[in-house]
Amino acid sequence: MILDELVISTKKRLHQRQKKIPLTKLQDICRQLPPNNKKNIFMARLQQPELAVIAEIKQASPSKGMIVERLPYLKIATEYQQAGVAAISILTEEDHFSGSLAYLEKSAQQVATPILRKDFTLDPYMIYEAKAAGAAVILLIVAILTQQQLEAYLSLADKLGLAAIVEIHNEAELRMALKTSATIIGINNRNLDNFNVDLTTTSRLSSLIPPDRLIISESGIQHPKDAAFLYQTARINGILIGEYLMRSDDKLQAIEELKQAVND
Repeated sequence: MILDELVISTKKRLHQRQKKIPLTKLQDICRQLPPNNKKNIFMARLQQPELAVIAEIKQASPSKGMIVERLPYLKIATEYQQAGVAAISILTEEDHFSGSLAYLEKSAQQVATPILRKDFTLDPYMIYEAKAAGAAVILLIVAILTQQQLEAYLSLADKLGLAAIVEIHNEAELRMALKTSATIIGINNRNLDNFNVDLTTTSRLSSLIPPDRLIISESGIQHPKDAAFLYQTARINGILIGEYLMRSDDKLQAIEELKQAVND
């Protein structure tokens, strides 16, 4: 399965980084960081009446291959900020998404918009890494975590002042997520086993989520009409959108069209 390959490569890269920078050093860096309110800004944006947009920066994916040849990520991050997105999602997985933690770190220095570290969080080390690099939000994928890990990582994220999106893509994973304190549930419309996409996944699963949890629909949004479909058929607070924006020559206009489609 593709997800198994992603986990294996993530662990390999993680072990390499751990040899270069020990956990104790990362923890020291995190302790010395000045306080900020980016987590609160992100949470507040998700709770606004209008649909929040989390705009993604990624160069490639296992399902689509190379999406763009060039990745002027700082320029893109600046454009996303100008468009008023709720957060910027940055892929940091290297082998399958051509991502880099350096992209996140440099973007966080340039823009004030909260940044989500989009990766396969497998170890507390990666949560400290995200904080040290300037992330305000992390992703926790239920499919690759135990219940105990999920609860421990949520607790650590909260301790570090990070928001966490707990990602699910079926009923069993939703049950796990709802047993935790997770405030934000991300519904992935892409099946992580075969990468097939079905937008009705959000419509179906959102109806099972209590009203006190915030919901983000992820993956498969290829057109403003897809955003409109999700907004009309599901209870969602935001959408995470990557490939559509990465392929767009005018990202500000593309984001405006997404918002207009929902409001029409």
